[in-house]
Amino acid sequence: MKTIKNFFKLNLGKNSLISSSIIILLIVFIPYLLYAYKYFPTSETWNSPFGPISIGYFKNVQLFCYYLFGKIVPLLLFFIWFVTNKNWWYHSIIIPISVYMFQFISILNDTLDAIDEMEFIYTVPITAIVVTILYFIRGQLVIYLEAMDLKKEMEQNFK
Repeated sequence: MKTIKNFFKLNLGKNSLISSSIIILLIVFIPYLLYAYKYFPTSETWNSPFGPISIGYFKNVQLFCYYLFGKIVPLLLFFIWFVTNKNWWYHSIIIPISVYMFQFISILNDTLDAIDEMEFIYTVPITAIVVTILYFIRGQLVIYLEAMDLKKEMEQNFK
């Protein structure tokens, strides 16, 4: 089964121009979603094609969409960065993705009284796991680089 990351890697290898162009267009146009809230009504409920939307503790639907898109846009951009990044440290991008994901969920959960206050506490276990993985990868990378340096030094000695 192909994962999303493998899908992007395969497409970048085969049709680099098309895949790169699509990614660039997404990166350019996703921030314009921050202004999409202006096209929503200022009423307290909205009958959308997906069903009625009630705002919970927000003043109106427009304010709800303002906060919603304020979390979706960085989440999408971080996700694109995560799946297209080729560096060894790309796992560290999971931390801001998890923070924005918890903030996004807190906006959808209308039983909460405050937004963006305690979500960082929920991301501590994720951060601990990611930091452990990164530390392990870094350790393996150091061993590999030392082996490559030793190999280069040995090749120079035999010449």
